[in-house]
Amino acid sequence: MPLKAFRGPKVWLWRWRRNPLKRRADTVETWVVLGAWLLTVLAGVLAGLTAARSLERGLARERADWRPAVARVVDRVPGSSAAHRHVSSGERVWAKVRWTVASGSAHTGRVRVDPGSEAGTPVTVWTDPRGHLVSRPASAAEAAFRAALTGGLVGVSAAAVPFIGGLALRGRLEHRRMEAWDAEWARFGPQWGRMV
Repeated sequence: MPLKAFRGPKVWLWRWRRNPLKRRADTVETWVVLGAWLLTVLAGVLAGLTAARSLERGLARERADWRPAVARVVDRVPGSSAAHRHVSSGERVWAKVRWTVASGSAHTGRVRVDPGSEAGTPVTVWTDPRGHLVSRPASAAEAAFRAALTGGLVGVSAAAVPFIGGLALRGRLEHRRMEAWDAEWARFGPQWGRMV
């Protein structure tokens, strides 16, 4: 376990003060700490904002492009509709539906419907501009929440890289400084007894 240098009482901006005992390694460590903090903040903020904006733009594009359409169940769905009047979407069953897009072309696909639905029962589906089935687009509030959460996670992840790099470099500098102190002590330590 490497020894840590005695730092004394905490003094603000001690790294930037003039001191006749300050060595080149101390100055290098000062700049490493400053650079690591600046890179940590910049990388985190820039990566987080970029990810959040990109995701929010993509979700806004989905809201603008995706449209609801009325589809009809093709065949009767097995099950009893009377027993499942108040079912959750997790208890719904897959069924084949058919819908027509604005261009007039007919499409078919599989969506979840209530058990026991008769053929021809209307079901609301969401389609992209080509008429393919998609999930319901996120609302503006949901998109803002997703973008903020994603931006925060990406920002923290990106900020961790320079932060950990700075810690590793600072640890290496501390190790080298301890080795230099050991070498100096080995050279001057035996002379302490001769001063009397």
